[in-house]
Amino acid sequence: QQISWTPLLVLGYLFYLLLGAMVFQLLEKQAETHFRDQFQLEKLKFLQNYTCLDRQALEQFVQVLMEAWEKGVNPEGNSTNPSNWDFSNSFFFAGTVVTTIGYGNLSPSTVAGQIFCVFYALFGVPLNLAFLNQLGKALNAHLLTLERWVQKPGLQTLAVAIFLTTGTLLFLVFPPLVFSYVEGWSYGEGFYFTFITLSTIGFGDYVVGTNPNKHYIPVYRSLTAIWIVFGLSWLALVFNVGADLMERYLQLKWHKSDLSLAEGDTTKLEDEPEQPRIHIPS
Repeated sequence: QQISWTPLLVLGYLFYLLLGAMVFQLLEKQAETHFRDQFQLEKLKFLQNYTCLDRQALEQFVQVLMEAWEKGVNPEGNSTNPSNWDFSNSFFFAGTVVTTIGYGNLSPSTVAGQIFCVFYALFGVPLNLAFLNQLGKALNAHLLTLERWVQKPGLQTLAVAIFLTTGTLLFLVFPPLVFSYVEGWSYGEGFYFTFITLSTIGFGDYVVGTNPNKHYIPVYRSLTAIWIVFGLSWLALVFNVGADLMERYLQLKWHKSDLSLAEGDTTKLEDEPEQPRIHIPS
């Protein structure tokens, strides 16, 4: 009788979430406390330097800044900052909607825009999934073609390694170099943005083309959106392969006892003298 590995998967999933929560709390909580205390200290210094302001007026101004940020207006710079809703930025935003990345740094502020966004996502997300599915099949077909060219098992493994290495270089290694140069990020920040984007996690703490002190070419964010689409399909294929391998490993682990039992029964039958075969005519 086969042992179901589903309870193990559920327990492992919950354990992984608990482990992540503990590690993130350990790494981030102290830093958050430090930044909060530092921010409060800066507000006190600001009130001491500008005695014409009281705490209530400062808190109101901070609220104005927060509302501006929530509406997608960068408080830095001035009114000459480029629009968040020119065609290039709007194209980029449309891509983040249908891919479900949702950075959160920009969203529709009008009722008409919000309603359109709902219906746009309602039809766009399935369309994007169908497109990525076909794109993933095309990538997989190229991988299978590459495997057919090399029939030996060792060379097949080499073909898969080449496929994964090429995708890693194109979508995870080289793009952070570009983002680091254009955005002024470190390579680690660029790599972090790359993976968080292609995995559709999309925190929104790093978003391309949002620095008001930099001049971007008009098609910069549009080209980034195209890169995101192809990178999504490749990383989704990698995730699917990883999930399939994990399922096979769990099934193999929990069915090992059954396989051992079956092998023992087979050995027992082989030790017994061969019985006469009975042919039943059809």
